[in-house]
Amino acid sequence: MSSLYDKVKSEVSKVIVGKERELKTIIASLIAGGHVILEGVPGVAKTTMARAIAKSIGLSFSRIQFTPDMLPSDVLGTFIYSQKDSKFKFRRGPIFANIVLADEINRASPRTQSAFLEAMQEHQVTIWGRTFRLPEPFLVLATMNPVEMEGVYPLPEAQRDRFMARVVLGYPSPEELVEIMDRFKDISRFEVNAVATAEEVLEAQKRVWDVRVDSNIKTYIVKIVEESRRHPHVQLGGSPRAALSILMLSRGLAVAEGLDYVHPDHVKEAARAALPHRLVLTPEARLEGVNQDRVTRDILDSVEPP
Repeated sequence: MSSLYDKVKSEVSKVIVGKERELKTIIASLIAGGHVILEGVPGVAKTTMARAIAKSIGLSFSRIQFTPDMLPSDVLGTFIYSQKDSKFKFRRGPIFANIVLADEINRASPRTQSAFLEAMQEHQVTIWGRTFRLPEPFLVLATMNPVEMEGVYPLPEAQRDRFMARVVLGYPSPEELVEIMDRFKDISRFEVNAVATAEEVLEAQKRVWDVRVDSNIKTYIVKIVEESRRHPHVQLGGSPRAALSILMLSRGLAVAEGLDYVHPDHVKEAARAALPHRLVLTPEARLEGVNQDRVTRDILDSVEPP
């Protein structure tokens, strides 16, 4: 029987060339109940991938294009007075979907960005003292353009820490780009069908807790996080939530592969996605051109796996 990841990968590959490692991290985050930052320049299929994942699992999908003048009510929804019933009725915002693509989230004001915190952490929103549950499963995919920095509000560390993983969609290889051009003329024929269900995702989320994690694996994760705080280029290292994110993402990767145990390679792959966006580098490191991915590689190289 094919795993959830295998079925989704087979279907998404109809419209996305390559990017299997990135897709695996996103699906593992969904299984682990986390959220993902999608980073990449315009035109590398961030929106297409998010929409294809939602369609392949039969989940509701919502895309929110963030702008500086957007208000929290534009995202969460608000109460509207109905003259017919003489009552206030709640009109749901676009966040009420299984997969929410928060496009260019760093263009929103801090007030609007903070509206996501309760939704991401508690899977609910509170408006006018009333609480509304979000649909399950619930996944936020927040895109950011790493090049264009004008008119943006950088995500604060507290909100970055809410994202389980960061996935970087880079440029395709020359061979992949040729295949993309070959497919482009027949793009209308590559329809993504629902090959999985929300129930399968929820079942996979339950299986996450049955995945065995040896004590040596947990110690390995702790050493990675502690090393991130001692690294000379790091001003603020991984928090306890970072360790939990690495653990849960490792579990999600194991479930995606059809395994019931976590391997050190799962931890390495999880750390490469869960740690970089949480690291705050020193000013000297930034001047030297050192980035979080390079620091994460240094950390993984310095910590001996079990």
